[in-house]
Amino acid sequence: MLGATDIERLLVVTAHPDDVDFGSAGTVATLTAQGVQITYCLVTDGDAGGSDRTVSRAEMASLRRAEQTAAAAHVGVRDLIFLGHPDGRVVADLSLRRDISRVIRQVRPTVVIGQSPERNLDRIFASHPDHLAAGEATMCAVYPDARNPFAFPELLEEGLEPWAVKELWISGHATMSDVVDVTEHVEAKFAALLCHASQHPDPEGMQARVKGWMAATAQAHGLPEGRFAEGFRVVANL
Repeated sequence: MLGATDIERLLVVTAHPDDVDFGSAGTVATLTAQGVQITYCLVTDGDAGGSDRTVSRAEMASLRRAEQTAAAAHVGVRDLIFLGHPDGRVVADLSLRRDISRVIRQVRPTVVIGQSPERNLDRIFASHPDHLAAGEATMCAVYPDARNPFAFPELLEEGLEPWAVKELWISGHATMSDVVDVTEHVEAKFAALLCHASQHPDPEGMQARVKGWMAATAQAHGLPEGRFAEGFRVVANL
């Protein structure tokens, strides 16, 4: 069972606003309640989201930043970094690896939560191409880029010394190695999710689906009936 032991700072890297709230907001709320300092890094502003064609993409980006900022506050996070890469066109190139490495060196986290770089055919919605690309770039930034003084020398010129992350927790992976019991913070998670009103035409249905996922994760990992959990593939001893 994962917890806050030895975590001083945690960084969450996701492709879009609302990704962290679907995958990890219960974990975030659990850890902030235990005193862990958490930063969100959003690769895009989510400007390709929603279905209302009367809303300009610039307006959507501004709206989704505001929604994510409000959602983060519900789970105790007030430090958000938006990288501004184009929504729907994220690629795990050197530019994105450098940008995430920069944030890692700035934040200096013990643990990073990232998205899975591997497609999950059982839950295809978790395998949006942007998620896969953000997950791959995050893995590369965690190892080897952020710790390598010779990767992206421009970061040294900015005064950012290398930083070695101890663990990477991968959200949305088909094979979960560990879980966090988030039962006590489920309401905070859903308060965060409901902040993304521009993305939820059926909020009640969304909540039922997510509760079902968390209940199934808890049961699969031996938690008692009535508990809810979020699962991760943990890459340790980095």
